[in-house]
Amino acid sequence: MEAKMGRFFESVSNFFTGGDHIPWCDRDLIAGCEGELVNAVNEEQRNESLMRLSWALVHSRQTDDVNRGISMLQASLDNSASPLQTREKLYLLAVGFYRIGDYSKSRQLADRCLEIQADWRQAISLKKAIEDKIAKDGLIGIGIATTAVGLLVGGIAAAVARKK
Repeated sequence: MEAKMGRFFESVSNFFTGGDHIPWCDRDLIAGCEGELVNAVNEEQRNESLMRLSWALVHSRQTDDVNRGISMLQASLDNSASPLQTREKLYLLAVGFYRIGDYSKSRQLADRCLEIQADWRQAISLKKAIEDKIAKDGLIGIGIATTAVGLLVGGIAAAVARKK
């Protein structure tokens, strides 16, 4: 019984906190990636540094960082050298859009990743997190609407009762 209660409270906690398993990145790692980019000596190192910096930015808790990462990835998407690199950039873009709350764009990009590689676990996991978030937001919206209707009906009933 205790284990069931623990799982129940964990699921409620995950419902309200998001419960996804996408990692976060701190400011120190971003600064390190920026320094690495500045010190890149050739085009290959520069491209690798840009990818690491883009990864760090879209995994940041700061919206400005995430938006910067999205911009960098969008600008470099056409310069992808291989389908694998395109897939990686699309995935990072999907993570970025997920982080800023644009779930429809994020799902669209995750689907594009899965078109390139249908069994890619990261993209499958991200798509599930997106769909869970959309469902959760829908339930919260329904709850808010139901509460508003209940308050409105209660207010009307109270006004009618007062007039009698």
